[in-house]
Parts: sequence; structure tokens; C-alpha cells
Amino acid sequence: MFSKEIISEIEAAARDVGAEPAALLAVIEVESGGRAFAEIDGRKEPLIRFEGHWFDRLLDGRKRARARALGLASPRAGVVRNPASQAERWRLLAEAMKVDRPAALQSTSWGMGQVMGFHWKALGYASIEELVAEARSGPAGQVRLMVRFMQANGLIDALKARDWAAFARAYNGPRYRVHRYDSRIAAAYRRHRRLLDSGRPGPAGLVRGDRGEAVRKLQRMLTAAGYPLAQDGQYGPETERAVRRFQADHGLDPSGSAGTRTMDELRRASRSGAFFRNLSYLYRLLRAMLPGAARKSDTWSGRLR
Repeated sequence: MFSKEIISEIEAAARDVGAEPAALLAVIEVESGGRAFAEIDGRKEPLIRFEGHWFDRLLDGRKRARARALGLASPRAGVVRNPASQAERWRLLAEAMKVDRPAALQSTSWGMGQVMGFHWKALGYASIEELVAEARSGPAGQVRLMVRFMQANGLIDALKARDWAAFARAYNGPRYRVHRYDSRIAAAYRRHRRLLDSGRPGPAGLVRGDRGEAVRKLQRMLTAAGYPLAQDGQYGPETERAVRRFQADHGLDPSGSAGTRTMDELRRASRSGAFFRNLSYLYRLLRAMLPGAARKSDTWSGRLR
């Protein structure tokens, strides 16, 4: 399962493209097997898969002959087998890079989304090296790479519509049913949706006892939404009570824990609260400047107070 940090990155990326966080979480979980990186020589590296048939296509005559002799390239898919361990796969990639670095990097799928390197230009990267740097920069970079691929290939609409068959066909190819990609994504989506809808903390939530900037942000949003409390960055009893009140007022399970659904509702409420506070301030200012005109609007003003 992904860490809290990675889930937060995925949720943010989903909101940026107008998709449900549970939908993008489901897709990435199935594509990556729930893993974001492997430990390679003391460094966290993205998961990779080297494709020898692509390497064969991208090489010229002499380099192709050399790669074939070394067992690194073949005109047929599946002949060059990927080792089971990521450490061995990185070693395989290193051997291929000795023959032709750019071709080897382009013949490799990168990160949680398993995006092939040869897509670098279509995805707007300046070079294959830039795509690889994005994938190796961390979980956020891997998510950005995958979302770029989805946007470039018209997959965001299928993601938003939760049309898993259409998504899997476009992302994984016509044999997607052999590996049950669509049904696996659907099952992962239902699981993530239940977790996020429940308001339970889960990996991406905040609970009593947490502290730090994320809690301070929660407290700011609660205050902006009309549930004022100290913004001390500590999720204590006062913050828990404020969260319970907010949840009860907005039809959520009053668990007192700030899960994803609670945070989404709170963002909307805090934005609305700020708007009406500003409007109320503007009205009071106008009333002070134009008392005669303001008195005629007392009925309207009462709704803002």
C-alpha cells in the first residue's frame, strides 16, 4: 500500500485534472502493484521494465548486432526476459546503456505508471533524460509523468467517467482482459471510494494526536468555514470537536477524524465562508458610508450576518 505522502500526491494530481482521487488511486495501484519505488544501491528508484524488442527497433545495424549478441535485444517481444527483482532489472538496463544510452532509456518503462521512455517527445519533455529525471525525482514526479501520458492520450475522460474497460484498453492494449485490468481497477476503485467516503482517517487522513503543518492547515480551513479554533498545529480535543461539528453539519460521519471526504468538503466550505465574510464586510463598509441606503437593505443584510 502507498504511504500517506504518495496518496496525497495522487489525490492532488487527480483534483488538478478534475478526476476523483479514488479513481486515480485505483489506476496507479493496479499499474504499480501498490509499489512506488525499489531500493537500488541505497537509493530509492522508480520501478522499471526493460523491453528488448523496443531496444532492437531503436538501434542501428552495428549496435543492434552487438545488443543481440549480448542477449539485450531481439526483434520479438518477450525474448529478452526481465529479471524478477528490480535490482537485476536496473543492472540489465545498465548493460543496455553501455551499447546505447538514449535507446536503452527509451526502451524502458518508468515509474508507477509504467510509461515507456520513447514517449518523451509526445509528452512534452525536452529529452529522454528529462523524462527519466522526472521519474527518478520521487513519487510526485512519477505521478506527473503518468498524468501527462493520460492527458496526451485522451484518457482523462475515461478516468472521470470511470469507464474502466475503455481506460484499460487504451492504457494496456487490446489484451487488457487477459490480465483483467478493467475488473482489477474497478475493485480497487470501490475499495478506495469506500475508504474516502467513510471519512475514516486511512493513510491520507488526520487524527487526534497528529501535529504539524497539515494540522495547522486543517485548523485554518475550519476557522474559515465558521468553526474557529486556535491554529497551533496540534490535533487535540478542541480540533477533534470542531471536526465533529463540521462533519455533523455537512452530513458526514461525525468520526472526529479528517479523512479525504471531510477535507474535500472543508475546502469547499472554507472558500464559501471566506466569500460571504468578505461580502458581509463590504456591506458593513457601505452601510457606514451610506447609512440611508444601507437601512433600506436591512432584510438583505440579515442574511449575511
